[in-house]
Amino acid sequence: MEDEIDIEMSSLCQELTDDGKTVQVDVYRGGGSDWHLEVVDEFGNSTVWDDQFPTDQEALNEAKATIRDEGIDSLIGAPS
Repeated sequence: MEDEIDIEMSSLCQELTDDGKTVQVDVYRGGGSDWHLEVVDEFGNSTVWDDQFPTDQEALNEAKATIRDEGIDSLIGAPS
């Protein structure tokens, strides 16, 4: 029997908009681990960071820095 891991969503989850485009930023953890960062675009494409973050704020800061430095288009995939 597999143990179920409770997923804790951060209160910092939010939509971020830049250049007229919006992505959903999800920050979560399971079983008391470090925080995971996932960004989902309007087409349902998901970008998940390999790195984990000690705090949910650090994960959100990384998403914002990526949008600032690489542009929001770097997180938007092709329509499915």
